[in-house]
Amino acid sequence: MHTILKSYKLVLIAVALLVVSCDQDFTNRPPEDGISLDSYYSTNDQVASATNGMYSRTWFQFHNKFFFAVAEVGSGNMYTGSSDVNAMRNFSLNGSDPELNNGWSALWANIAQANAIINFLADRVGPAVDDEVLQNTIGEAYFMRATAYFYLVRLWGPVPIIENNLDYVNKPAINTNRVEDVYTLIERDYQAAAEKLYDKMRGSNYSANGHVSKGSAKSMLAKVYLYEKKYTEARQMAEEVINSGEFKLLGGSQLPGKTFGDLFTYPNNNNEESIFALQWVCDGNYGSASNCNTQFGISTGDVSTSNATYGGVFGPSQDVLNLYEAGDIRRKETIMLPGDVYPNVKVRMGTNYAVGFTVPAADQIGGQGAGAAIKKYCQGIVNGNATGPVDAWAMMENNTYIMRYAELLLIHAEAVLAGGASTSDASALASFNAVRNRAGLSSLATITFNDVFQERRKELCFEGDFWFDLGRIPRAQATAIITAQNRGNKDFEEHFTPDDSDFLLDYPDNDVAKNPLLLEAPVPYEFN
Repeated sequence: MHTILKSYKLVLIAVALLVVSCDQDFTNRPPEDGISLDSYYSTNDQVASATNGMYSRTWFQFHNKFFFAVAEVGSGNMYTGSSDVNAMRNFSLNGSDPELNNGWSALWANIAQANAIINFLADRVGPAVDDEVLQNTIGEAYFMRATAYFYLVRLWGPVPIIENNLDYVNKPAINTNRVEDVYTLIERDYQAAAEKLYDKMRGSNYSANGHVSKGSAKSMLAKVYLYEKKYTEARQMAEEVINSGEFKLLGGSQLPGKTFGDLFTYPNNNNEESIFALQWVCDGNYGSASNCNTQFGISTGDVSTSNATYGGVFGPSQDVLNLYEAGDIRRKETIMLPGDVYPNVKVRMGTNYAVGFTVPAADQIGGQGAGAAIKKYCQGIVNGNATGPVDAWAMMENNTYIMRYAELLLIHAEAVLAGGASTSDASALASFNAVRNRAGLSSLATITFNDVFQERRKELCFEGDFWFDLGRIPRAQATAIITAQNRGNKDFEEHFTPDDSDFLLDYPDNDVAKNPLLLEAPVPYEFN
């Protein structure tokens, strides 16, 4: 598998292991003396920083376009007419698509990078390195590998399990493994991460909150259990995290003074609600920062929130414009509608700049003719500490959430529901209503699965989850939801019905050509 078996060199850049090379065949085993890790990783700080690149650069090509093109356009949350990212709007995505290849390759790069740390870092550190620092770094690698595989199995289904890339140096053709085996690996990896990672208590010192913790691993494991319908385990794991007090809702009863909208701004990177977020940085290298501010928002000749000369590659779908009920503060912080006022967002108006603007009429917004624009992750024109810096490619440093505490609370509520018709369990209601109350909505006395399902869509809209939620409900139900969506723009209503096969992606053509075993039936994996 050419993409999976990328170069296994440990690339050292400024004391961090960064992206696995994409231009060398992984089957060419690198020399053991290619880099002297034992002499280089001689201090705790050097070991602790070894995973820094795995919070940004290794995820860039997954996040830049692919993530939103599949999870948000595919789910019917976003609309785009841009040819490089619109195939999932009508389910025409296939193995020749460049962005599909980018997403696939990035996930395997994360796995290869994690495998390098898991298998070799312990033998390449000096005697002055504390074991708890070493184990925490290895725990981060287990966490990243589990997360990459969690995306792979939900997007492609059966995929090869690779725990040590050097095991396949002389075997470039690799069978896929069964979905249940991939989930077993994910569980084991998150469990290993939970054992090795530090305990943390997320506080107001946001600079200390960036890397994942024991609570992060348990939270992701709760989500995995939910997907497997292991409701007892999901509830137990979620309650361990809730009872630990590590995370809190930003703007909730425990952290008043901030709002839902503050979650998606640079000053609130790594806030108390953040369980795992990609840590973008403007370091002068392409692929280290986030492109969301350009991809989302408004960009016309009259008004632009973009630091680039273009913007608004993605817009909200017609299906989500009426998603939120009256009084839900999340609507304005998620979707910009004509007449909305944003007093703190800097915009370009022609050749002038202003802080604060009113969203123009529907036909003047841009955003692919959606008649609205995406507010979430859109900060506007660079404006000091309010937005953080911008790099040469108009990318910015506001984090991208992979998981927030609000989602963990909804996971808990669904796990208590445990597939039942409804529940009035006090703990489930406490978790569910905490999310609703933060949004300015009243509490419910009883909740159903549909209540949780819809709440997840509202809370996590444009954060890359709804496609996967559709994938874990009965296929006929998911198909009916998608078929009913208006997947066109404000001027042309369009409906598309996915086939059963559309809920999993094609393997990239290039990889299939080099490894035809991808198309064969998956085989059981033998765990050590």
